[in-house]
Amino acid sequence: MLANVRNQLPADTSVHWHGLALRNDMDGVPGATQAPIGAGEDFSYEFIAAHPGTYWFHPHVGPQLDRGLYGALIVDDPNEPLVYDDEWVVVLDDWLDGVTGTPDEVLEELSEGMMGMMGGSGGHMLMGARSDLLGGDAGDVFYPHYLINGRPPADPETFTSAPGRRVRIRIINAGSDTAFRVALGGHRLTVTHSDGFPVNPVDTDAILIGMGERYDVLVTLGDGVFPLAAAAEGKGETAFAILRTGSGETPRPSATIPEMSRSILTADALAADPGVAFPSRTVDRELTAKLSGSMMAYDWAINGRRFDPANPLDGALGVRQGERVRLRIENTTEMWHPFHLHGHTYQHAGGGPRKDTSIVLPRKSLTVEFDADNPGLWAAHCHNIYHAETGMMTILGYQTT
Repeated sequence: MLANVRNQLPADTSVHWHGLALRNDMDGVPGATQAPIGAGEDFSYEFIAAHPGTYWFHPHVGPQLDRGLYGALIVDDPNEPLVYDDEWVVVLDDWLDGVTGTPDEVLEELSEGMMGMMGGSGGHMLMGARSDLLGGDAGDVFYPHYLINGRPPADPETFTSAPGRRVRIRIINAGSDTAFRVALGGHRLTVTHSDGFPVNPVDTDAILIGMGERYDVLVTLGDGVFPLAAAAEGKGETAFAILRTGSGETPRPSATIPEMSRSILTADALAADPGVAFPSRTVDRELTAKLSGSMMAYDWAINGRRFDPANPLDGALGVRQGERVRLRIENTTEMWHPFHLHGHTYQHAGGGPRKDTSIVLPRKSLTVEFDADNPGLWAAHCHNIYHAETGMMTILGYQTT
């Protein structure tokens, strides 16, 4: 794949190809894998997309992601085993840019912590957002809008198909601070993929999807007009789109969707398809990423250190190519974090799904394993963009042996 990027922004930028195990110098992390693309400059990304699936791309400079600088990247499988009639790519987002402020202003305010806000400098910090699914505090930022494919509930996208047809819905959470609970009114969802890789299919009514995660589902469509809703988990608002297969009154965004409160799937209910599961082998290396920080001081960090590309994850430089690595992600904070590893997919311990981004609940830990088969300097971070930009990011790097 060749992607020529021309930076017409008034600031540096880059492109990170989220979820792709590509060559390290194409990963798009300034300070680690490349120099930033300066204003008015060009840069060419060239790499092989080795694995089919649902991926996306976005900058890795400041909070630029929260300005809508992203896109879906679908890598088709020439030997696709799934059978379906239609395909719908659904991108979820939270939005404030140009409405209540800018992401840079939000980052500056949050960086002062709650004490700064109490001193009168804050305006975007969200207070009181709670979710049992997320283990407590649901998010940091007040957003005036929640979008599906760039459109608000007052002007929803409509996807048109026909009764009885089977549609593959590829759901991408491109938000910066919001987990979404996604359901399609009147239908059950069959989850087939997580973060691009197939899983043993599971039927559910709704899915919880954190920032950076992707889920593919299959749905056999009924006859009528149905709401696709993505509730901003714990925040009291909902993104909304329409799926139409026949006549009928268009649902209102405020309509009750029973599926939202029935079975809700999270990643721990999934298992990797046997064709992509890692073969059993001895673990050669064990690493720990301890997530720390608080809303009060907004001092997010990993292993007690805010991000410094010259100061990698403890023990990471000892990794050797070809090793099986066990990574324990310990969340010592009172907030949930979507943890993302660049350049690799890992498998949740105990035969879980293969993923590159996973929700880690407050005061809980998640153990994953991956094969060190892609040498380089790889970022690992919380995919809440404001947590990452204030320090919850590190480097996991190893060389060719």
